[in-house]
Amino acid sequence: MTITIPHDVPAIDYPRTNRTRRRSRRAVAAAEFAVCLPILVLLVFGSIEASSFIFLKQALSVAAYEGAREAALSTSTASAAEDRATNILTARNVRGFAVRFPDRNPEQAKRGEEIAVEIVAPTQPNSPLAGQFIANRDLIARVVMLKE
Repeated sequence: MTITIPHDVPAIDYPRTNRTRRRSRRAVAAAEFAVCLPILVLLVFGSIEASSFIFLKQALSVAAYEGAREAALSTSTASAAEDRATNILTARNVRGFAVRFPDRNPEQAKRGEEIAVEIVAPTQPNSPLAGQFIANRDLIARVVMLKE
């Protein structure tokens, strides 16, 4: 007895071969990589920018403190306080900064009066990525001390 199989009915449906599975896995991995890569790049460059801004803010704070400490001395001048702050900022490669005494000049202050030192620096020239992703802002550090 002979059994005939019609031609329009498929024979046994075999599972996919290993080669087809590997190609399918590679395609899924490539698609996941294409989706995740921009997010990873954004995280890396965002971390670099944030770290540089934190370093810049810390450098401004230290320089303002040292400038105010110098300005608070009884024999100090504005240029001596400005030089002290400038030396710190120059050593830390901060660019485009300005040292200000907003209330009064240290020579004019009497003993016990407040002396304020402000240091302002833009973020764009101090960014390792040239500030391409974040708009330019001015970071300000202000320290107030009493004249000796």
